[in-house]
Amino acid sequence: MLLTASLMMLLAAQERAVLVVQAADSPVRLEHATMLTATEGPPVILYSATNLTNDPLDQFTVLAFIFKADGTLKARQLAPGRRTLEAHETKYSTMVVDGIPLEPGDLVVIGVNQAQRVDSEAWWRADLQDAAQARVRAKP
Repeated sequence: MLLTASLMMLLAAQERAVLVVQAADSPVRLEHATMLTATEGPPVILYSATNLTNDPLDQFTVLAFIFKADGTLKARQLAPGRRTLEAHETKYSTMVVDGIPLEPGDLVVIGVNQAQRVDSEAWWRADLQDAAQARVRAKP
């Protein structure tokens, strides 16, 4: 059986922990966040997203914070999450971290900062930076 180059790179990927933060009233919960780094290409964060509401969500966005080992904020990167997440549904999704090179000691924190219900113009929003910084300080 022949393996494609991309499958071989994925099989050789290294895993790295990703910290998760969540606003108290967030309609989406992220879990099982892991960064995969292949021998070539940018790192990819794999995570599960669960709709905590009784309403379907049209879309949500995930914000990643990259901190230096000393806790200094190095970068922020925003990416769309899954489209259409039904009520109480869980789906896996990914986020490519290609905005800044990562150093071995860097810490990555992700969270949902926006969500929109189906058939609604209104967005739920949260500022996660303070929570992300607190999460990095609390990490052993």
